[in-house]
Amino acid sequence: MGFFTFFDSKHRARRKAEEAENFRLELERTRQLLGIQAIPGGLDSDEIWWRDHFLWLKDIGYQLRPRHAPDWVPSWTGTDKYWGLCEDSWRMHSTQIASATRTSDGARVALKRIQPSLHPYEIEVGRFLASEPLRQRENHCVEMLDVLQVPNEADETILVLPLLRPFDNPPFETVGEIIDFTLQVFEGLQFMHKHRVAHRDCMNLNIMMDPREMYRHPFHPCRPSRRLDLKGRAKYRSRTECPPRYLFIDFGISRRYQAWQVAPLEPPIWGGYKGVPEFQTSNEPRNPFPTDVWYLGYALQQQLLEVYRGLSFMEPLVSDMLQTDPAKRPTMDEVMSRFVTTYSALSPLKLRSRAVMKEEWIIMRPFRALFHWLRCLRFLWRRRPAIPSLPV
Repeated sequence: MGFFTFFDSKHRARRKAEEAENFRLELERTRQLLGIQAIPGGLDSDEIWWRDHFLWLKDIGYQLRPRHAPDWVPSWTGTDKYWGLCEDSWRMHSTQIASATRTSDGARVALKRIQPSLHPYEIEVGRFLASEPLRQRENHCVEMLDVLQVPNEADETILVLPLLRPFDNPPFETVGEIIDFTLQVFEGLQFMHKHRVAHRDCMNLNIMMDPREMYRHPFHPCRPSRRLDLKGRAKYRSRTECPPRYLFIDFGISRRYQAWQVAPLEPPIWGGYKGVPEFQTSNEPRNPFPTDVWYLGYALQQQLLEVYRGLSFMEPLVSDMLQTDPAKRPTMDEVMSRFVTTYSALSPLKLRSRAVMKEEWIIMRPFRALFHWLRCLRFLWRRRPAIPSLPV
């Protein structure tokens, strides 16, 4: 009896293994049809493009993360580790962007993959804004460090950019820091308009921060709250102590106009002008400069006025920037002039007051206020200005 049971168990085991393999193959076919990754945390189709260009980029001086190496094996396979906790499972927020190290000097950069046929003016506008005559303090446009033409792919180009982070991460700590941010973005868009460049998509996601002075240890590009070497959280100094620069990015639908084009007309473009009043009822070409003003006003309303308390002094200006009629919106010269008058009337106490979030737990406010003013005393002793990028 035991003899037959032995062969029967072998038969059942073999049949179970065959069923498991058939199930695995069927699952793999389904995943491929649906475009689902073969393993959790594995490469998706766009990341495979970076993997296929890993060695070329390395040869010309740009080292991608190990995740994109041709011989990459996920560190969590064959272990009981949760893949989401492994560094090589982390991805950039966009698969069109990869982080890299420039091997010549160790600088950390972002590589942005573009198709010139879809965005024919991005390189031209970026190079113009980074040209020597425009290298001024008022210029708050990200600089293209390099432009790489992908070999054997006529419609694939890589832009090399500095590694930045969202302008509101970490959160603002004082009203003066918020004014500094607003002043810089007003100044930056005014500079672009002065040189006849319309951004055409200056939403909040296209405003970033260069925080290199704030961080003693580099932050991880995929997890900005963590250190690059994964040894804990990425600790930072406040904006008041180490003022950052705020930069406009993504000139994919930007346009540069000639001086004689007083009121250039541009039709709405997919990906741009979303939600702008003048394009809700008509697709007629419009002057893009007032549209820039609306976009920036909307970003300030969503990311500042609706998030922080105590910013009522900004509301009249932002409201005018969001006028439904483009002709009634102020120009960036007028915006800048009005804003300077507005913040100049604020007291030093107001400028150094804590930036309180509207969703902050009310019980914690007294304790945070105490620590805030203790820190302010230190900044006063060291003569740090209330608006970080301005002189005392």
